[in-house]
Amino acid sequence: MATKAEETSLKILEAALALFRQQGFEPTTMRDIAKRASVATGAAYYYYPSKEALVTDFYARASVEMQPVIETALRGARGLEAKLRELIRVKLIHFAPNRTVLRALLRNGVDPQYPLSPFSAQTQAIREVDIAWFARILHEGGVTIPADLKADLPGVLWFFQMGVIFFWLLDESPEQARTGRLLELAAKSVVGLLRLSSLPLMRPLRRTALELVGLVKEVR
Repeated sequence: MATKAEETSLKILEAALALFRQQGFEPTTMRDIAKRASVATGAAYYYYPSKEALVTDFYARASVEMQPVIETALRGARGLEAKLRELIRVKLIHFAPNRTVLRALLRNGVDPQYPLSPFSAQTQAIREVDIAWFARILHEGGVTIPADLKADLPGVLWFFQMGVIFFWLLDESPEQARTGRLLELAAKSVVGLLRLSSLPLMRPLRRTALELVGLVKEVR
């Protein structure tokens, strides 16, 4: 049973998300949020010292809520390709009601200095939970992964996921149907490349790919 404090913090968060959807993140003030939640402005600041703190809590709650959904989705998916699609699909479904909120927030999403960026230090814990899922599907997916790729591949797939999510945020097709097709084709392509990567003749290409991954890590 939720405590009074938990109920109040959730009420403030829900009010904030409603306002972010209606009028955007930047124009919304903490005073607006407090009024929408029917609490004093001081109380809103007590629970959330800033709008950024509200969004961080939104991310954290979403991560926790998705864990059992991901578990169920992966249990019903056979093979790496299906597991990769399902893992990303769960995120798209979960965030769909707040797609416009994410669209506004991720305008600065590629900047790791922006605290709400998926690449920032502030979102690292959530990112690591997500990357662990990619490590798991690689382990369970039935595809032989070359030893030299195992350490970095979960992070590479996480970057792949972010590319799909950014595409989804920009996708104006009905019900984002183009994103669904993109995910289907891209997952098939990624898994096909992974199968090829274990061939001896692909070793030089793997070295090049690992060098690229190292460069990306340095930027972050």
